[in-house]
Amino acid sequence: MILAAGKGTRVQPITHVIPKPMIPILQKPVMEFLLELLKEHGFKEIMVNVSHLAEEIENYFRDGQRFGVEIAYSFEGRIEDGELVGDALGSAGGLKKIQDFQEFFDDTFVVLCGDALIDLDLSEAVKRHKEKGALATLITKSVPKDQVSSYGVVVTDEGDRVKAFQEKPSIDEALSNNINTGIYLFEPEIFKYIPSNKPFDIGADLFPKLVQVGAPFFALSMDFEWVDIGKVPDYWKAIRSVLLGDVRQVEIPGKEVMPGVFAGLNVAANWDKINIEGPIYVGGMTRIEDGSTIIGPSMIGPSCYICEGATIDNSIIFDYSRIGPGVQLLEKLVFGRYCVDKNGDHLDLQEAALDWLITDARRQDLGEPSPQQKAMAEFLGTDLIGSGG
Repeated sequence: MILAAGKGTRVQPITHVIPKPMIPILQKPVMEFLLELLKEHGFKEIMVNVSHLAEEIENYFRDGQRFGVEIAYSFEGRIEDGELVGDALGSAGGLKKIQDFQEFFDDTFVVLCGDALIDLDLSEAVKRHKEKGALATLITKSVPKDQVSSYGVVVTDEGDRVKAFQEKPSIDEALSNNINTGIYLFEPEIFKYIPSNKPFDIGADLFPKLVQVGAPFFALSMDFEWVDIGKVPDYWKAIRSVLLGDVRQVEIPGKEVMPGVFAGLNVAANWDKINIEGPIYVGGMTRIEDGSTIIGPSMIGPSCYICEGATIDNSIIFDYSRIGPGVQLLEKLVFGRYCVDKNGDHLDLQEAALDWLITDARRQDLGEPSPQQKAMAEFLGTDLIGSGG
């Protein structure tokens, strides 16, 4: 089961038009990596609950044939005036909806959140889950003590039985440095603890209930690669980690046109006339004019246009973006009409009358900025699209 029904509010504004499982890691949706992992460990029947922008997920993955698996979708919501309107049931409620429809989960099953890159030995996890005689197993990962305040902490006894949870505790209050990774293993008997036809969450509702009744509920700490993209800063770090070669399961696509610089098909660039410092990925059919500067780690999507004198420094540019002459982007993410900094604060380029500087690369008539737009650009330049303060 892949959980893909959330709105992804912590990754806005990206998730205004792309559901979280479809957020690209160097042009490949994060959920595709999960399918590859599941297939590698023999899980080929996969249910996906969908709600927010469900059609984006379904239209890409369809029935799973081209990924070597079988996929079916459970839509959470309703139809109004011919349009799908999402109304998510929570992670546990989504599981129950599927099981009430038809008993799909008839053996040990795995639940993954659709917003993380993981490299977990699922076969070993299932083996250890069964050896414990567990009804439910939560996969945890140890993090440095100074990072615990960013996660949900899992507290266990000496036999690994889950005793309590701490949601983002302070470093001094944390009773453990094992965190919840959003990877779960269940037996079908779990459904007697989940009510039908109502929102119910695995972490907030189901797990406390299991602890309360003393069910065989265990935490399994495993050493594996886990790259969360649940928030904009996480996504930022994920792209940087991939470009720096720190994520084993993600290869940088394209050809290495010069050390640390990877390009897709038919990129129009005179590399010797561009100030460039890798690691960098540039998508196919992108044009980079002479005299521009690109400093990595940076990613530029396909079909972009980087104009003369523009600077892309430690930034992420999504597809079909035009970065105007002289624009300086330091630690920014450009996505459609938005410019987002690494902390998630974003500027609406249209509302700020700056969409003549950063705009859709498919537009033909960009026009000249008005005096008011020029004044606005000068006023905002150093903080928002200037030197990146």
